Amino acid sequence: MRQVRIGADGPEVSVLCLGTMTFGNQTPEAEAHRQIDMAAERGVSFMDTAEMYPVNPVRAETVGRTEEIIGNWLRKSGRRGDWTLATKAGGQGGQARGGEPITGASIRRALDASLRRLGTEHVELYQFHWPNRGSYMFRQNWGFDPSRQDRAAILANMAECLETLAALKAEGKIGHWGLSNESAWGMAQWIRLADEGLGPRPIALQNEYSLLCRLYDTDLAELGHNEQVTLLAFSPAGAGMLTGKYVGDVTPEGSRRVNQPDLNGRMTARSMAAVDAYLKIAREAGLDLQQMAIAWTLTRPFPVLPIIGATRDWHLENALKAADLVLTEDVLKAIAAAHKAHPMPY
Repeated sequence: MRQVRIGADGPEVSVLCLGTMTFGNQTPEAEAHRQIDMAAERGVSFMDTAEMYPVNPVRAETVGRTEEIIGNWLRKSGRRGDWTLATKAGGQGGQARGGEPITGASIRRALDASLRRLGTEHVELYQFHWPNRGSYMFRQNWGFDPSRQDRAAILANMAECLETLAALKAEGKIGHWGLSNESAWGMAQWIRLADEGLGPRPIALQNEYSLLCRLYDTDLAELGHNEQVTLLAFSPAGAGMLTGKYVGDVTPEGSRRVNQPDLNGRMTARSMAAVDAYLKIAREAGLDLQQMAIAWTLTRPFPVLPIIGATRDWHLENALKAADLVLTEDVLKAIAAAHKAHPMPY
């Protein structure tokens, strides 16, 4: 599988990343281990997780279960060296660690707990799952209100976190770090403070990005290009909508929609109309919709690497084929036209 570098000086990894957020809930441990085996056999070398996983739903009693499942595989296989591992610390208001905010002290506690569960002494990429101040991701963009933010307090917290990250990097517990569900302003401040010598530069930003969710396409795309920050695109198949499995308003057994009927705000009349448009493009080109959607992310004019996740191994097997799929100019033009006809469907 083709290799790419994360950021300017991060690790070189496979062009697809294995997502794990269903491990321990929708995906039982034995199935999760089969998925890791399958991904490794196909050349995937990058795996992403988080302390709060599994999801759908997120529950305090299951926090850390996904990391434990991955740790069990690593111990059983002895193949830690084959993988670049990424995990995340939950932010303020989450289920992990009582919902405490991200601070210098909480970063260290969260990381140490993740390392124990994963059974490793370090992770190559450590990420903050969402900002303490909140985020416009997860459909919160429709009512986003930054007017209550305290700039001085935010910057002071960033400085404290960068100091801790520098120490953790020096201790060998993390190789690099990144953000998730962050904004252009937030990323710019982290980079500015790092460049002023307060700590290491972030190399990646993990935000939702797909044919249906293109908030990244303007300011963040420009930042990603000029600052060499790689987008780790989660939900590149639109939370399963871009597989076509929900067409006709159906709810397949075992799917995310069983627990989230509206897919956390993604399932709307407008989004289903957009799915129909993309499905038509795929069928006319003789393509699988999910593979087309994932392959499309790899054509974007900024550094990007899609995270693919699956509840079952045959879902993963299909998604992995996107790594070698080259979309024609006709398909790309049709996708661009469909996007203009169905902008921001959720």
